[in-house]
Amino acid sequence: MVSVVYEAPDTLEGAVELLANSKITAKVLAGGTDLLIQMQGLHEERLVVDVKKIPSMVEATLDEEGLSLGPAMPNAALTAREDIKALFPGLVEAAYLIGSTQVQGRCSIGGNLCNSSPAADTIPALIANGAQCVIKGPKGSRTIAAENFVTGVGRNCLGDGELLAAITVPKPNEKTSDAYLRFIPRTEMDIAVAGAAVSITLGSEGVCIAARVAIGAVATTALLVPEAADALIGSKLDETALQAAANAASKVSNPITDRRGTIEFRKHVVGVLVKRAAKIAADRAGA
Repeated sequence: MVSVVYEAPDTLEGAVELLANSKITAKVLAGGTDLLIQMQGLHEERLVVDVKKIPSMVEATLDEEGLSLGPAMPNAALTAREDIKALFPGLVEAAYLIGSTQVQGRCSIGGNLCNSSPAADTIPALIANGAQCVIKGPKGSRTIAAENFVTGVGRNCLGDGELLAAITVPKPNEKTSDAYLRFIPRTEMDIAVAGAAVSITLGSEGVCIAARVAIGAVATTALLVPEAADALIGSKLDETALQAAANAASKVSNPITDRRGTIEFRKHVVGVLVKRAAKIAADRAGA
């Protein structure tokens, strides 16, 4: 059985100090739904730093700049916020898909991001919305775009003593909305075989004037796909434009074959999801 040293600081500075000065492997506990499973079978001592007692880590605020999200805010609390859902319906949809009702009470978008799974549902949604990750460490603070946070399977850009202190999402422009869709073998509580998030901004006469497209579970990290966005911009999101976006997403995807799907299947499905998510986002933007 692993020996755990448990700490629960009430400030970010306290958390960073614990992480930076630890002589044993240190892990941040946001919700623990991934961490506790990963620690099973380990025998070496671990420091677990619970950040849920730090107010800014479990709160979310909306202002004229957009959303500032505490990385450890439980998804159950996030998905209950109608004001956030009104601005970022796709992001909230992605958060709602993580786990069961019980898991929703503990899991968080920050935990999903830092676990850095290629199939994480909220990462494509964060990328599509232009989210920024605020990182705090012993050398100060830095900010990195969500699409650059994850560096590989289970790996991210956090250095020694650093933690994810906040996630900021800019306020959408007028007539802008988003959507997230995934394909899973079961009806719920499964890992994405492919996922797609799209943000659409409409101009006059329903012409798309801005877009961001991100895909997940089809490469070692979630991918921002500028080529797919370019296919949508300047169009009225007709079938030709949507298919071009789908083709661009399929082309850049680099999935694997496993028991849940083949390479060919995943490449096809991610394109289908991009088309459908773009339609939903456009409908919401024009509503």
